Amino acid sequence: MRTYCGVTAAIISGLGFCSPVVAQNLSTYGTPGLIDMPTAEVLPDGSLAMTTSGFQSTNRNTLTFQMLPWVYGSFRYGYLKDYFAGGSLYDRSFDIHFQLREETKNSPAIALGLRDFGGTGVYASEYIVVSKTFSDRFVVTGGMGWGRLAGRNSFTNPLAIFGDRFESRPDSNAGGIGNTGKLDFGNWFRGDAALFGGVRWDVNDRLSLLAEYSSDTYEAEDKTGIFEQNSPFNFGVNYRFKNGASLSGYYMYGSTLGAQLSYVFDPRKAVTPGGQGEAAPMLQPLDRVALASWNLPTDQRNHSGPSVDQVLRARLEDQGLRLVGYSHIGTNATVSIENNHFGANAQALGRAARVMANTLDPQVGGFTIILVRQGVPITSIQTARSDLTELETDIDGAWKSLARAEINDAPLSLQGGTFDGAFPHFGYRFGPYTRFSFFDPDQPFRYELGAEFQTNYVVQPGLTLSATLQAPIIGNLADTTRVSNSVLHHVRSDWALYAKSDFRITTMTAEYMWRPRPDFFARVTGGYLEEMYGGVSAELLWSPVGSRLALGGEINYVQQRDFDMLFGFQDYNVLTGHASAYYDLPGEYQAQIDVGRYLAGDVGATFALDRVFNNGFKVGAFFTLTDVSTDDFGEGSFDKGIRIEIPIAWMTGKPSRGTLTQVIRPVLRDGGARLNVRNRLFEYTQNERANRLTGQWGRYFR
Repeated sequence: MRTYCGVTAAIISGLGFCSPVVAQNLSTYGTPGLIDMPTAEVLPDGSLAMTTSGFQSTNRNTLTFQMLPWVYGSFRYGYLKDYFAGGSLYDRSFDIHFQLREETKNSPAIALGLRDFGGTGVYASEYIVVSKTFSDRFVVTGGMGWGRLAGRNSFTNPLAIFGDRFESRPDSNAGGIGNTGKLDFGNWFRGDAALFGGVRWDVNDRLSLLAEYSSDTYEAEDKTGIFEQNSPFNFGVNYRFKNGASLSGYYMYGSTLGAQLSYVFDPRKAVTPGGQGEAAPMLQPLDRVALASWNLPTDQRNHSGPSVDQVLRARLEDQGLRLVGYSHIGTNATVSIENNHFGANAQALGRAARVMANTLDPQVGGFTIILVRQGVPITSIQTARSDLTELETDIDGAWKSLARAEINDAPLSLQGGTFDGAFPHFGYRFGPYTRFSFFDPDQPFRYELGAEFQTNYVVQPGLTLSATLQAPIIGNLADTTRVSNSVLHHVRSDWALYAKSDFRITTMTAEYMWRPRPDFFARVTGGYLEEMYGGVSAELLWSPVGSRLALGGEINYVQQRDFDMLFGFQDYNVLTGHASAYYDLPGEYQAQIDVGRYLAGDVGATFALDRVFNNGFKVGAFFTLTDVSTDDFGEGSFDKGIRIEIPIAWMTGKPSRGTLTQVIRPVLRDGGARLNVRNRLFEYTQNERANRLTGQWGRYFR
């Protein structure tokens, strides 16, 4: 048995302090089920599950996300040893499962699902299944399957009553393993059907016993001699640990033993709940604030002491906030701040309001806080000073303060000018970097570790010079013998040649951002825009502060860089660009559509759906369809993938705006490839806009 459980085990170890989500059993396919057979169950809404399982010549690694209360999707990377004459198979596949009816006291749950509906077809199957719980301990499941799940004691498809086409099932591998990734609509629920079923007994909250009758005969594996099946019955035991991990052992098909490690967790619940950051400053009595030296009448001041704006800046810096603008008119004071510390901008707002209350003259009753990035105002928040004292200890204080606050679009430029010394501003970082690639066609895990130097020099509000330099030290990212066979220009598929660089200029750009008018943002960037391309990029975004809808447009003229990623260029250049629409759907979902021209000159659209939790944890999926045919695209047929963004604060409990981002593609080809320019305006501004702020307002008083 060959397994690749390092990634799953590492994540489980890292999440060891999380509490488990649910006493849910996952099958060897990494989805709610028995052993090999599915059930009608689902995970708690929003849950993520990671599973690695192994048995005779087979290993499966699966990521499952409960994207809706009644729908989960899975991405699987499997290894089948000596599967065909050419050697072993690294298989990538997607599943989707719909719970049509939730279980009630008197009726079972009913679900419909598709396995491997967009891959090689090795596991291609469909099913309808019912599950019912008895006496709170026994879960009985029965179902009917098609495709691979119709291998044993099959019978004529009941759906044939709707047409003769359902009686036969075309060969899903007719195009060969090289033509993978197509959606085999014409195969779904066609051909013979068979029954399967089983039972799970939850002995207690930790231990479960499982038994099932499998309709899968492992016909393809049996023909190649890598799997022997002597019985349709499987038996298993599952034990759930306190940290939420599960370990399972199986006796399968009367011939082999299997083992499985799983972890299910809720992205809403951080590894270290409550956080480990510094406590918010206590509100000072008004008389003490009034007697502070910088608030005394002119004839009583110590003129050698600090001014009010200097104190304000120092105290904001103590909270990890940078003061870039300050003005005081009558009984209202305005500060413009850059939050480079807190993952939740609502928390930064609460800290800034406390600092203002502890510093400014008591006669100042209105606070305006403008959230700024690189000197560009994004959103303005007005609050009353009295609300801080009144609501600080109120059990619903955070949400009452939100109801009283006013969130508006920011002014087009910094009000009252910039704080003395705010610009130019220089920042840098020197330290390690990591890069990972998961589940490519030849190797399940690739990595690169090295040293990185990043610098940002904000010359004036909106104008930034930046660079990122990298020196790889160790890794296997470039260790591949695969040569691109793409008939399109190799705009991405030569990635391994770029990875061979010993020292690289990852990016080196001049960027200017500004506000051309209310609700609009604009950006122009020039230089070495990303690892593979340099040129000029321009973008315009319309994003009203309280609107669910945002619209944008981007145009780029770029030239392909040399493989050494230094200063040279290759002969290829292209004009590329997209029109984009973004929409915040109810309940943490964000939809995005990008229509335009891609790097290889193909024209089409990218569709994406992300679930963005209030703590910044993001899970989503995307796919791109262009005028490149599936044959010209090559392996994979079209671009698609999963993306995950994990806030560092979620893992450490300490304030941070950093994130770990990973895009998982079954295969990287040249069709549907888009420029990876930094600081695209929607992603750059949305954490400061109203919808994200209100979702995180529970941290206002923290």
